[in-house]
Amino acid sequence: MEYRNKLILAPMVRVGTLPFRMLAAEYGADITYGEEIIDHRFVKCERIINEYIGTTDFVERGTDNVVFRTCNEERDRVVFQMGTADPVRALTAAQIVCRDVAAVDINMGCPKSFSISGGMGAALLNKPELIHDILTTLKRNLDIPVTCKIRLLKSPQETVELARRIEKTGVSALDRPRDPAKWNEIADVVAALSIPVIANGDVFEYDDFQRIRTATGAQSVMVARGALWNASIFSPKGKIPYEDVKIEYVRKSILWDNDIKSTKHTLKEFIMHYSCLEFPEGKSVNKCETLADIAKLYGEEKYYQFVNENRGTK
Repeated sequence: MEYRNKLILAPMVRVGTLPFRMLAAEYGADITYGEEIIDHRFVKCERIINEYIGTTDFVERGTDNVVFRTCNEERDRVVFQMGTADPVRALTAAQIVCRDVAAVDINMGCPKSFSISGGMGAALLNKPELIHDILTTLKRNLDIPVTCKIRLLKSPQETVELARRIEKTGVSALDRPRDPAKWNEIADVVAALSIPVIANGDVFEYDDFQRIRTATGAQSVMVARGALWNASIFSPKGKIPYEDVKIEYVRKSILWDNDIKSTKHTLKEFIMHYSCLEFPEGKSVNKCETLADIAKLYGEEKYYQFVNENRGTK
């Protein structure tokens, strides 16, 4: 997969499931990242072809919990992001999913306590030898690209040094978190590397993609919040009304039988940005218990019925 001159959907917890990834791609996203999944959980999954929906599901053994869902339509652009602190476990997890995704990304940038306490995310930045072991193990054993996400370190020199060490492992690209006050530091990393660097953040209009490329020299740009609030940000024609995007998200959640908790979480993120959860729409979403309830709330009962009547007949 090529990482130069791409518009990229960032990984977002509970948001970056199949419907939202497909929505972003429909509007113009070239590469779409799934939400971060921890290796401990994924190694307990089995791969199941879901002919009823038309997906490939990775289901936690002994349960009905779909940990990751994808489909053939996104095979060439979806990136599986993993949280890990162990080379062998990372490879075991990656080998389960590698036939069904375009690339694997290791999250070395998450500063949240659950990642740090497990030695994952930003905790890895203080362990360059472990970073090397994880990335080289994946590169030697996988036939798909491997990338990683890092954070800016205490000094520009430290960041550049780490980025160079990572480049030597053979990764295909490096993703940098958003930090608009330090675009110059990202530019330093871009200048020091030959692999593509992906700048991340502060993209709220289509023109911001080029603005950030110019400011940093980064080959590609990734967006999270701007896409969450209106996924049509990827369209060169300009954004369409938020309400239209929201309805399309509801339809895709129905089509791909998305987890109700994920669907409600994403809708509430929309509502919190444009309105308030205490208004009628927010309260109604909170009360929904099924996708049928969501369909009824947003006037998509006929679409819900059509999809369910025609499932498994392709």
